[in-house]
Amino acid sequence: MPHYGDLQNAIYFAGLGGVVPKYPVDYATLKARAEQAMPPHVLNYVQGGCGDELTQERNRSAFDHWGMVPRMMKDCRQRDLSIELFGKTLPSPLFMAPIGVNGIATQDEHGDLAAARASAATGVPFSSSTLANDPLEDIAKACGDTPSFFQLYTPKDEELAASLVSRAEKAGYSAIQVTLDTWVTGWRPRDLNASNFPQLRGHVLQNYFTDPVFRSRLAKPPEEDPRTAITTWAATFGKVLTWDDMRWLRSLTKLPIVLKGICHGDDARRAIDEGADGIYCSNHGGRQANGGIAAIDMLPDVVAASGDTPVLFDSGIRSGTDVVKALALGATAVGVGRPYYYGLALGGAEGAEHVLRCILAEADLLMAVNGYPTIEAVRAAGAQRTG
Repeated sequence: MPHYGDLQNAIYFAGLGGVVPKYPVDYATLKARAEQAMPPHVLNYVQGGCGDELTQERNRSAFDHWGMVPRMMKDCRQRDLSIELFGKTLPSPLFMAPIGVNGIATQDEHGDLAAARASAATGVPFSSSTLANDPLEDIAKACGDTPSFFQLYTPKDEELAASLVSRAEKAGYSAIQVTLDTWVTGWRPRDLNASNFPQLRGHVLQNYFTDPVFRSRLAKPPEEDPRTAITTWAATFGKVLTWDDMRWLRSLTKLPIVLKGICHGDDARRAIDEGADGIYCSNHGGRQANGGIAAIDMLPDVVAASGDTPVLFDSGIRSGTDVVKALALGATAVGVGRPYYYGLALGGAEGAEHVLRCILAEADLLMAVNGYPTIEAVRAAGAQRTG
């Protein structure tokens, strides 16, 4: 039975013939290489956080004060990283978190399709953002047989929201991830200093420009009058959601609805009571609000409040070790963002696939040497604070 960790043997044996990895296997080198490859306006948008970026930094550094305790004399020659999520068996707990500027990660500006192809190649589900450079239908097809999720930025126009969700359901997405914390963007100095907001320059708006409801709101099609289409998008983006909207959201689809941005146990309980099928614990990577607690530190409270409802998690994941720690704290599935984006920037689908395989290999090997042959064993062991 092959394991994700077998990747390291493949690398070592290839080295005997003088072949070294085309892309870095560690996050620090990956980040440094991607910084050299990406144009400044894209790099700043992807790397930037809110305010002085303290919360963004905390998201990453907080993983350092959680640790795993090794358990010896366990037979871990066979490992099983599979999970059950929304009625499907997934080969691992890893998924690709939604990133609204995937489209401009690659030189051909079809980064969404490249990310989807990496998903198809690895079996790691892709979260396709409402903000994309390719229509959601094309992205779903590129994911192949790997389940995918559609992340919804709920527009003020409820008919448009219904159209986007209906398209996602027809395209074969497995769940709808509703982002709660981005009806308005947070204060992002890197972008403000450069007066750079990609969407206002016409990037990643194809899901709107191809939508029949959105197009019906325009006197001329977007391809003939892009400026009006962009300003119409700006006026439409960002419905303020409250608990009163849950019945309406639930009425839009039979797909599981996952609420993204839940960081408090009371909100998790309320979400489940109101009909949410999944909880997504995330503080948007520190991009939306500054001065907050690291997302990983809020995860245990959210998990405890969620009962049997699956809890997805992202914010600060940079390695396979981080993935295992999040699982130990109760996450059902763990989302990775910036690392795969850097892979896209360096090598498109091939680069992103490499990054995902490296993260899975590290997670698999960590479980093997620590005495945890299954995800259930990781959760049973838990993680402990180191200081």
